[in-house]
Amino acid sequence: MPTLLLIRHGRTSANASGILAGWLDGVGLDEAGVAQAARLSEDLGALPVCRVLASPLPRTLQTATPLAQRWGVPVEHDAGLGECRYGAWTGRPLSELAHESLWQTVQRTPSAAHFPPSEAFESESLAQMSARAVEAVRRTDAEVAAEHGPAAVWAAVSHGDVIKAIVADALGLHLDQFQRIVIDPASVSVIRYPHGRPLVLRVNGPGVGLEGLVPASEEATSDEGAVGGGAGAPTGPGADQGR
Repeated sequence: MPTLLLIRHGRTSANASGILAGWLDGVGLDEAGVAQAARLSEDLGALPVCRVLASPLPRTLQTATPLAQRWGVPVEHDAGLGECRYGAWTGRPLSELAHESLWQTVQRTPSAAHFPPSEAFESESLAQMSARAVEAVRRTDAEVAAEHGPAAVWAAVSHGDVIKAIVADALGLHLDQFQRIVIDPASVSVIRYPHGRPLVLRVNGPGVGLEGLVPASEEATSDEGAVGGGAGAPTGPGADQGR
């Protein structure tokens, strides 16, 4: 099945100042985030990406746009990849939220966490966020496979908690374990969904060294793990010859 590049948006001023941005208006990339997005487009530009989905928020679209331009495809908005709806927590400092009782639920048993409602912002549970995000990537992956074949590569640009939930699902982890996963701004995680179990190829990595992840046709249809750990991606001049 296709190879999915899960990309977190670049850094924002909210990231730098410790604010839970959520669906707050006007949160875009800061200077460092713009540089991260440009670097990602350089690092990933050679990959044969056929489709780009993104959360409809400005910071993800700012990250996705230079990538899509490099790949020559449009950016498709998908609300399933949107940030978690944090309700009344939206726009508040993380240092302040850490003193609320719900914080420990979010940290220890996130499957039970439902964010408080707000007149200004919608709220949802982490379980609801996880379900819609996983549905979005699995649905799109099946569409990509049907249209472009099992060796296709596509990208989804989203948010930290959303990507953590998708990775946790692919690893077969209960949502209560998703806080063990770290997803940094402008990081790339890589997943395949062959028939059977998902395969997690990379978590929270840079945008370099991914050229060897484009699978041969027989690799793209198998869910078998490599006994002994695998040989790694080809490197060096002519490394992809004969693939």
